[in-house]
Amino acid sequence: MKKIYIIGGTMGVGKTTVSQRLKTILPDSVFLDGDWCWDAHPFKVTDETKKMVMENIIFLLNQFIHCSAFENIIFCWVMHEQSIIDNILAGIDKQDCEVKVISLVCDPETLKNRIQKDINDGKRTIESIKRSTDRLPLYNILSTIKIKTDNKSVDRIAEEITLCMNIVT
Repeated sequence: MKKIYIIGGTMGVGKTTVSQRLKTILPDSVFLDGDWCWDAHPFKVTDETKKMVMENIIFLLNQFIHCSAFENIIFCWVMHEQSIIDNILAGIDKQDCEVKVISLVCDPETLKNRIQKDINDGKRTIESIKRSTDRLPLYNILSTIKIKTDNKSVDRIAEEITLCMNIVT
C-alpha cells in the first residue's frame, strides 16, 4: 500500500525542509512541492492560475501514485484553507493508498525568527512576516494532524510525521 504524506503549513514553518528530509529517509520516495507547480514571474493569482495549479498538482500526484517505482509520496504546499486540501484529496486516486494530511505549526515568534533568517539570506522579503503570521491561526481549524515544529530538529519532525501513519483517523 502506498503512503501519501500531504504536508501543509504557513510560509516559513519548515514544510520544504522537512519534506526533503522525509524523501531521504523513507524508502522509494518522491517529493513534490506545490510551489513548483506555479513558479512564475510575475506571480499572478487569478481564477485561471488557481485552477491551473490545482490541475498540475493533482496530475503529478496521480502520476506518482500510478508509478510502481514509488512507495512513499510526499507533497507540501501552503494549504491554508480546507477547500484546497479537499480539492486535492478529491482529485487523486486514493485506492490502495494510505493518506495522512498534516499541518506543521509553530509559535508566531518562532515563525518570525525563521522568516527573518530567510530575509537576511535574501530568500524572502519583509512583507513575508506579516503574510505568514496572519495565516498561522488558519491551520488550527483544518481537519489535519497538527505537528508543532518549535525547538525541534528536522529529523525529529520527520520522525513524528512518519509516526502519523500509525494514527487511525
